[in-house]
Amino acid sequence: MTEVLRRGRASLAFSFFAQGAAFALLVTRIPAIQNRYEVSDALLPVFLAAVPILAGVGSVTTEQLVKRIPPSRVLRWSQPVVLLALLGVGAGRGMAELGVALAVFGLAVGALDASMNMLGVSLQRTYGRSIMLSFHAVYSLGGIVGASLAWVGAHWHLALWVSYLPVVAVLLPAVLVGSRWYVDGGAEDDKAGDAESGGGGTGVVFKVLLPLCLVMTFAYIGDSTVSNWSAKYLQDVLGSSEQLATVPYNVYMVTTLLGRAIGDFGVRRFGAAAVVRLGALVAAAGFAVVAVAPGAWVGMLGFTLVGLGLCVLVPQTFAAAGRLFPGASDAAIARLNIFNYVGFLIGSPLVGALGDAWTYRGAMVVPMVLVLVTLVYARSFAAQPDRYGGGHERPRTADVGRGSNGL
Repeated sequence: MTEVLRRGRASLAFSFFAQGAAFALLVTRIPAIQNRYEVSDALLPVFLAAVPILAGVGSVTTEQLVKRIPPSRVLRWSQPVVLLALLGVGAGRGMAELGVALAVFGLAVGALDASMNMLGVSLQRTYGRSIMLSFHAVYSLGGIVGASLAWVGAHWHLALWVSYLPVVAVLLPAVLVGSRWYVDGGAEDDKAGDAESGGGGTGVVFKVLLPLCLVMTFAYIGDSTVSNWSAKYLQDVLGSSEQLATVPYNVYMVTTLLGRAIGDFGVRRFGAAAVVRLGALVAAAGFAVVAVAPGAWVGMLGFTLVGLGLCVLVPQTFAAAGRLFPGASDAAIARLNIFNYVGFLIGSPLVGALGDAWTYRGAMVVPMVLVLVTLVYARSFAAQPDRYGGGHERPRTADVGRGSNGL
């Protein structure tokens, strides 16, 4: 690997880290945000649903943008917007300002997620081996840092903007500097892959992509259940304190870090399909434990298992889309990324509605069942055969010698 590739991988990994920290700071302080702006329990799901809807719009827009500009440029400018919007959530004075901040956050995070994963799949193809889980492992590390800072804020009863300002002040200049070393594969490689395949890869065939879209949706229904409801579940159902309620997401991110840190080795040894099947079974077991937990500590054990299982699904779904459409990987990833937000859009209101109408314990059974359905589609993750041998990805050469800024 050239020095340019190593710098590109490191800078992209830091971008994943920054986004993990920002997102964790938002979702783990949902009870505090609700209290600050006096958002009712009935209105809270509306606010939570607006973010993934607008993020889906951002992802669709990114698919069109990368036809004209490289994904690195989209990532370079969307990430600072996400960080500033996070600060806006903490500094607003009324629900109107909260709505604007969340809207900007949603639009920017859609562009950020799509462009980050485009660059990740591009680098994985360049390396010729599984590295996507390592990027998402760094995202989990960022989530741990963010959730830990959220715990500090809750413990010391800090105002939201006081919790958010130091993080934004550190990460904002750092991501701008790091963006100088992003490495684009992008359009040139997609065109090259299309030419080598006889022109058959120009379009994304939705029927082929659909199994991965369903897996992405189910995974994010599970993830959004943990992200948006674990704190309230521990407080309202299992009787924990506000301070302790910030812990499950932190524990969840620790287990996703561990699972993703070793996940690439598992994929190389046993294949993506086997890793996805095991992940689905472990995650379903975790939701079952959460549903029957007698107290907060057993509930946290359940969320731990959920994190350990779910952590492999999303990175491997993006990687599988890149393998299925080597001539249109950016478009495939942008469209697949929409179902990230579909999962969040369905998951948050669904759990809330079932919790209000039935019980929150019963609501935890729904993501359990949906994650199990992933087993039906696991074969879609098998390495796709190609003429470069053994179902492995051919290292791609376009743009390997330069960074996103043309160096």
